[in-house]
Amino acid sequence: MTPATRPAPVRLTQFAHGGGCACKIPPGELEEVVSGLSALTSPSLTGTDSPLLVGLATGDDAAVVTVPGARGTAVVCTADFFTPVVDDPYDWGRIAAANALSDVYAMGGRPLLAVNLLGWPRDRLPFELAREVLRGGLDVATEAGCHVGGGHSVDDPEPKYGMAVTGVADPARLLRNDTGRPGLPLSLTKPLGVGVLNNRHKATGERFEQAIATMTALNRDASAAALAAGAGCATDVTGFGLLGHLHKLARASGVTAVLDTAAVPYLDGAREAVRDGYVSGGTRRNLEWVAPYTDFGDIDADTRLLLADAQTSGGLLVAGEVPGAPVIGELVPRGDHSLVLR
Repeated sequence: MTPATRPAPVRLTQFAHGGGCACKIPPGELEEVVSGLSALTSPSLTGTDSPLLVGLATGDDAAVVTVPGARGTAVVCTADFFTPVVDDPYDWGRIAAANALSDVYAMGGRPLLAVNLLGWPRDRLPFELAREVLRGGLDVATEAGCHVGGGHSVDDPEPKYGMAVTGVADPARLLRNDTGRPGLPLSLTKPLGVGVLNNRHKATGERFEQAIATMTALNRDASAAALAAGAGCATDVTGFGLLGHLHKLARASGVTAVLDTAAVPYLDGAREAVRDGYVSGGTRRNLEWVAPYTDFGDIDADTRLLLADAQTSGGLLVAGEVPGAPVIGELVPRGDHSLVLR
């Protein structure tokens, strides 16, 4: 087959209205939807003696429940899926799996079992591509030492993939988003910028190896390092951007987060992508959501967008020092804003 007659590769990102965690429902709208749901749950399941350690209250990364009769063990449960963030199906599967597993690591847990969640437009895309997506997810789960035991699929107008993951953690050594306290430094374990690079990839077809590398990297070692350093407060940085997730952490902990914007690391090409206009609607909604709670100082518009950039499979944001990770700010007593940028 000559180059002129060879079929063009399928660009998965062209089959979705958005990509990756930028497809999340805007945080303000989501909070309005789920507000009050805890009040509808039986008091026997939500009271002070409830085995549910982490639920809806603070919008943490995963749910955590203790196991009757198993002292020192808690079950961590989460689910995450999204539309294609890159065109290559194998890479998309790897990214989606790493992103789903990250919620367990963000709670200080260890993933044990995952099941696939797949939506596929079977009349528009060949199932051979779906197999590559699932293979990518399996490879990353295997790297994490996590079993994959089947899953669920539906015929969907847009391709979607992710995982529901179950893990375990020590209930006395959880990482939570509501346990920050004044005086703690803030560490970030992955650079920002995958959102704008992915948006550029979708628009132009350019491939950004640095973005794929960071999205497929597990947060396993960062989680272990945070626990070893004695940290008890953390979250991962995904669809709501650094500012959105930091606001949620500061709000849940009753503190103000002061961010040293010059210390925040970015992927190569991220600032240029913002300059050239490759900013998702999700990123702009993130910035709009945190604006009322943020003292931006004299931080320029492009930097604000990068700090709100909707990440996919981002790093851990830890209240504490993590070896090898830059310190990007600190927690201070609650002031007029939950976020202060300097």
